[in-house]
Amino acid sequence: MSVDPKSADWTAGRHPDPPEVADPKAGPAPPAEQGEDPEEWVIGLEPMTPAQAEYLKDLSEQAHEPEAYDPELDKAEAAKRIDQLKRETGL
Repeated sequence: MSVDPKSADWTAGRHPDPPEVADPKAGPAPPAEQGEDPEEWVIGLEPMTPAQAEYLKDLSEQAHEPEAYDPELDKAEAAKRIDQLKRETGL
């Protein structure tokens, strides 16, 4: 017995749509973007993230200030230097 595709109920046996998933990038901005002082960060004493290190290195090269990059910086100090270099380079 064949089924006429035009009359078949294609929703039968279909899985329900997944629940809406929150966009992780739509959440509140990180402290640096909220205007909080990096000195007040609880996580400030942890080593800077790889993303911070890469961005700081790039900015220090663009600003012709290679001494601004130090791989031993903590998160708070890296954030302060990134903000300073962004102001200096106009980024």
